[in-house]
Amino acid sequence: MPIGAVVLSPDGTPLASARNAREELGDPTAHAEILALRAASEIYGDGWRLEGCTLAVTLEPCTMCAGALVMARVAKVVFGAWEPKTGAVGSLWDVVRDRRLSHRAEVVGGVLEAECAALLEEFFHGQRGNRTG
Repeated sequence: MPIGAVVLSPDGTPLASARNAREELGDPTAHAEILALRAASEIYGDGWRLEGCTLAVTLEPCTMCAGALVMARVAKVVFGAWEPKTGAVGSLWDVVRDRRLSHRAEVVGGVLEAECAALLEEFFHGQRGNRTG
């Protein structure tokens, strides 16, 4: 699935990037956001806090990824395409801005939305075309 994520330091320097590897690794947690957060945490902050950092991703994060963003104390989430079926940063849920949680992130959605949506649509169109039966 063509989803990529990058974590930027507070000054905008890229710390880590990743792509979705769920199928490749056989790991349901191997979303681009999770892998990028793990890698960034190894080189920035105190081992897990990414305070002041920004995560940019192709598609609106799911609940698992949104929860990880909150736990990592990411300051800002920027994403391209909205995901009305599973999105947890404003579409279906709004985990990262839930006032009941100890941390809330700024959200900027719909950045290069048409381009990001086109990548995903092309991928899924190809997947449907490759199915047999």
